[in-house]
Amino acid sequence: GVLADRWSLPKPKSRYRGLVSEGRTGPGGPRVALLLPQTHMNDAGASVGPARGALGVPLDRVLVVHDEIDLPFGEIRARVGGGLAGHNGLKSLRQGLGSPEFARVRVGVGRPPTTDPDRVAAYVLGRFREPREEVQMLVERAADAAEQVVLGDATAS
Repeated sequence: GVLADRWSLPKPKSRYRGLVSEGRTGPGGPRVALLLPQTHMNDAGASVGPARGALGVPLDRVLVVHDEIDLPFGEIRARVGGGLAGHNGLKSLRQGLGSPEFARVRVGVGRPPTTDPDRVAAYVLGRFREPREEVQMLVERAADAAEQVVLGDATAS
């Protein structure tokens, strides 16, 4: 992933129903653990909760980067807590972490022109319609926002 590459983290290991890479953000930088759950997004709490417990990460040091259909494609917002907005993955994370008060980087992917739950799910799980370069830029900008939160500048949006 982008952050693992930026921080020269080791190859991830398969643990906690996910892929985990641990290290530092740079020489003398804070210790970090990146977790990519290998569950369905709607069950991510079953990966994140046990990982947080085993690694001893306090809730106020947890950062979740996730897609957000309620933001237009390309918009990124960082915040702590807030509503779960019908996002089943966030509901699972609340359950796994025991609280909704975790930091988030919300990555706007836009919303399809329908409210049909099956079509919305297909949209979120499908390929991006935007050009590859725009998607890559969005990933880089989401990584920038996550890095700012991790390194202490939670005012980034």
